[in-house]
Amino acid sequence: MLQPKRVKHRKMFKGRLRGAALRGNTLAFGTFGLQALSSGYVSARQIEAARVAMTRHVKRGGKVWIRVFPDKPITKKPAETRMGKGKGNPEEWVAIVRPGRVLYEMEGVTPEIAREAFRLAQHKLPVPTRFVTRGEW
Repeated sequence: MLQPKRVKHRKMFKGRLRGAALRGNTLAFGTFGLQALSSGYVSARQIEAARVAMTRHVKRGGKVWIRVFPDKPITKKPAETRMGKGKGNPEEWVAIVRPGRVLYEMEGVTPEIAREAFRLAQHKLPVPTRFVTRGEW
């Protein structure tokens, strides 16, 4: 699974998920892409599950790019712990996704195969997405 090798600060503020993606909202590498339609957190496990679903469908054909990286730590307190006593320990890493962000890109396959591979990946992700192609904008 994806996670940073090292970070300056172990715990991070929660932040807010307002606004659209200002960067990473166009296709940069491939011919086809999967674009987020709303905001949310995508965990490292979900990113990997969607990648595996896509690469299994294309059967070692084509090339896949992952355009998001989980660089935000999410903390959790242990079960049955009373409130207070500080912030919990980092448990997982998530990528912040805003509307318009391209999550994955693909090339070297037919549009039908790419569309089906991204459809399988959509079911693994917590944000609604759409299929985009180069030159569509």
